[in-house]
Amino acid sequence: MKVTKEQIEEWKEKHGELFQITVEDKSCILRKPNRKDLSYASVVKDPIKMSEVLLNNLWVAGDEDIKKDDTLFMAVVNKMDEVLKVKEAEVKKL
Repeated sequence: MKVTKEQIEEWKEKHGELFQITVEDKSCILRKPNRKDLSYASVVKDPIKMSEVLLNNLWVAGDEDIKKDDTLFMAVVNKMDEVLKVKEAEVKKL
């Protein structure tokens, strides 16, 4: 997948934080999820289907083979935890 710096800047302007995940010679660009994305995906009980829903919702650009080929799909899903990471919170007893 070839993208220009201009495309990346345009996507960042539209979607915010972006992530590129590469498997072999295929790659995709995903945006950071928001509450609506996570809420929508959380109602799906099947974990594979939930991952598929998230991937489709966060997809900005990429090689469509990732969505169709099970081995590519599973490799990308395995790395999506890094895209879904949230900030650490601190609790203090007062």
